[in-house]
Amino acid sequence: MNRLKPHLALLLCNIVWAMDYPFYNLVLPRYIHPMALVSASLIATALLSLVPLLWQKAEKVSWADGRKLIGAGLLIGVLRKIFIMYGLSMTSPIDGSIIDTIVPLLVLVLSVLLGMDRFTKLKIAGLVLGMGGAVAVVLAGASSAHAHSHLWGNVMIFLCACVTSLYMVWFKRLIAKYRITTVLRWAYCAAAVMALPLGIGPIVHTDFAAIAQHALFPALFVLVVPTYLPNLMLNYALKTVPATVSSIYTYLQPVLAIAISVAMGLDKLHVDTVIFALVIFAGVGLVLRSYTVKPKHPTGLRSPS
Repeated sequence: MNRLKPHLALLLCNIVWAMDYPFYNLVLPRYIHPMALVSASLIATALLSLVPLLWQKAEKVSWADGRKLIGAGLLIGVLRKIFIMYGLSMTSPIDGSIIDTIVPLLVLVLSVLLGMDRFTKLKIAGLVLGMGGAVAVVLAGASSAHAHSHLWGNVMIFLCACVTSLYMVWFKRLIAKYRITTVLRWAYCAAAVMALPLGIGPIVHTDFAAIAQHALFPALFVLVVPTYLPNLMLNYALKTVPATVSSIYTYLQPVLAIAISVAMGLDKLHVDTVIFALVIFAGVGLVLRSYTVKPKHPTGLRSPS
């Protein structure tokens, strides 16, 4: 059972993240302005991050690390939220979920640039395939056949993936240094403070009566669920499950998002979208495969965890 728990946590958090796309699409921008939802969700997450203090003593954080955690809040809290909220207000949940699967490829590029990894033939082949598929999905937003999608919305989701990848690589050592509850508390409290001045106006002008009448459940869902709880589950799982294994679970997201979106009548599945998604999956598969192939001439370098 103990071996099963981390995998159940990974499965559950990826199911939640897959549900984000169609539920965001239901409320954005018809009932809630993107910036209002950014600020409100960050405030809700910040409040949730304080709850562990009821049973857990606050961990001491150095001033230098505190500044880095505030930077993490700006990156993963404010910028990522802005890109995903505005992106999904302009594009389809299917395209958004597929574009977001290029995160492992972007992590690879950043890791190589920072000297934490190196390119191999398999990795380069996977990178070219995956990026090609992602660019194709982004550009498909300009096609009249994709009525639910929009080029600039797809670009926003791509930028969201870039921000997520930068956070994962840049702050990896910092995350390992402190409890995950400490990292989330610092990052999201800082993010809530930074986002509030931008979102207070849109929040005040939100039609709460219309939300209560037509979109109460999806509004509450995207306000409370997608950020804090899935991150807790993910980091719980990463204590025992290798990162390469956990990354496989992320590919449940587009499959589930597509099924939910089509079932709810929010989007239509196009043949070219399926082809582009398969190209991305093939690319990521080659990159993951490269970590299981032993080099003929060992270099003494270890693959990143």
